[in-house]
Amino acid sequence: MNDHPALKALINRYPELESQGPVISEAASLLVHSFRKGNKLLLCGNGGSASDTNHLVGELVKSFEAKRPLPTSFQHKLKRMDEQRGAFLAKTLQQGVSAISLASNTALLTAISNDLSGDLIYAQQIMGYGQANDVLLAISSSGNSQNVLDALLVARAKSLKTIGLTGETGGQMAACCDVLIRVPATSTRLVQEYHLPVYHTLCLLIESELFGADVSDL
Repeated sequence: MNDHPALKALINRYPELESQGPVISEAASLLVHSFRKGNKLLLCGNGGSASDTNHLVGELVKSFEAKRPLPTSFQHKLKRMDEQRGAFLAKTLQQGVSAISLASNTALLTAISNDLSGDLIYAQQIMGYGQANDVLLAISSSGNSQNVLDALLVARAKSLKTIGLTGETGGQMAACCDVLIRVPATSTRLVQEYHLPVYHTLCLLIESELFGADVSDL
């Protein structure tokens, strides 16, 4: 995907990200391969990065830039089950991929924090949700968040693939990820400003590969 228009468009807008182009391409390829095999994506982060995990899920579970019509065979199945409502569902629903933000279930997060430890809010969920060859996308501006590091450790022990999105140094996450995207900043706000276009590009690459999205006019 190194020559993909979406990746070229990102680097045209943010030339300072050019060194990360091959890594972003590698992360997208890993995700596409996982989704094609029926695996899921788990995401974790803190603060603004937790919001980013929810944002990413919103772009993946439904359409992002392209239409994702349901397979014809599934449309027919819906219509056979209910002529009126099934026809509406067949026309309106979109294909998606399986992506779960581990930052979104307040009851579960507080239960784990109260009963076990606040540092284990993500590691415990990976024990419950994670399966071999799923992917964990961990976001941390410093690369040193303990709950994210614990999540990565458990993910690796359970044979998940791991992608990190960090600041310039990568922090301790540099030694914990199969693929590490390091944006060229150290200030939290600047790191987060780079993270958004990076993960939007990942969404474009995934959508293009899985659903044939036309990104020629980026």
